[in-house]
Amino acid sequence: MSEQQVNAVLGIDIGGTGIKGAPVNVLTGELLAERHRIETPQPATPEAVGKVVKELVDHFKWTGPVGCTFPAIVHNGQTLSAANVDQSWVNAPAQEILAKACGLPLILLNDADAAGLAEVTFGAAKGKKGKIIVITLGTGIGSALIVDGKLITNTEFGHLIFPQDTIAEKYCSAKVKEDADMKWKEYNPRLNAYLKHLQLLFSPDLIIIGGGISKKADKFIPEMEGLRFPLVAAELKNEAGIVGAALEAAALCQS
Repeated sequence: MSEQQVNAVLGIDIGGTGIKGAPVNVLTGELLAERHRIETPQPATPEAVGKVVKELVDHFKWTGPVGCTFPAIVHNGQTLSAANVDQSWVNAPAQEILAKACGLPLILLNDADAAGLAEVTFGAAKGKKGKIIVITLGTGIGSALIVDGKLITNTEFGHLIFPQDTIAEKYCSAKVKEDADMKWKEYNPRLNAYLKHLQLLFSPDLIIIGGGISKKADKFIPEMEGLRFPLVAAELKNEAGIVGAALEAAALCQS
């Protein structure tokens, strides 16, 4: 980019299969350039992922702040878990590692939290009060909790024990559906039961379903029964992580 304004931040979304990024106008949520994607290195060690983050920074000739998502619990810049990346990330100073790799100020946050932040700022949760849960259905189940517009980080509702002797993401993630080649009529009762469990625990005012499966919301949302809250598809879809990461970096750079 020839000119980097104060309201422009590079957002990078690190996933188990791909790492993608784009500069974002944090006032509008618009991408300021075409999204660029690089395959996640295997094994996805801190050194290897750091090189890809640097490659994305170089691709956009970026010199400003960077926001970055990660598929893990992220607490004070440290990754306390690792999903679909190398286990060497557990308890690693990940924010520091990635900031050093690209040589720029960088803020790290959980990938589902980034999606939630994007949805509450520009998407399906914008202007909504009360308790809102964003669920991302993919390889696992990510979650974000938003209370009166404020993000409560690292909720990990995909790791709730459900239904019995297992966790939710091993019962009704998009990967479970795909791996078992389930038809919608087989999968939908599982998702419905999980949503009713969230209802029992949290009494949400709204649940937003994100992840790639949200593109087929018409196949499952109308089939959900017994819910006391509206259920809608995420609006930012594949750009949610990039936009949310940029928003988090912008907020912390201004504070």
